[in-house]
Amino acid sequence: MFIIVVGCGKMGATIANALSDQGESLIAIDKNEEAFKELSPDFGGFSMEGDATDVEFLKRAKIEQADMLLALSGDDNANLAISQIAKVIFNVPHVYARVTNTEREPIFQKLGINTNIPIKLACTQLLKDIEVIQKQPAGKGKK
Repeated sequence: MFIIVVGCGKMGATIANALSDQGESLIAIDKNEEAFKELSPDFGGFSMEGDATDVEFLKRAKIEQADMLLALSGDDNANLAISQIAKVIFNVPHVYARVTNTEREPIFQKLGINTNIPIKLACTQLLKDIEVIQKQPAGKGKK
């Protein structure tokens, strides 16, 4: 599988490193060359500095061959544009976008873009953890 990861901050780099460890073929893209310092020394993919909202840049990144694109920058507008370009122009089969503003999720969904909303995921997990603790027998701190 050939995967393009756009945005090499903490989230993007963590995903890119994990996919690299799994042996996936991938390119990590970021506007800021400094972001690539987040990649593991063992990172087996390629990195490209540039603007992933630029169609010509994406062509140089071989988007026509991509099986998946992950738009993981911290900018919802950029992630939306990149996802739309990948989905509509290049017909990338699997497109995911990070959404930081939960109010924007319906826009992405209406356009058929899979979303990842870190705050929603974190809250869901924390509430599950609290539920497990609440079901435990009374202990220290409970009356």
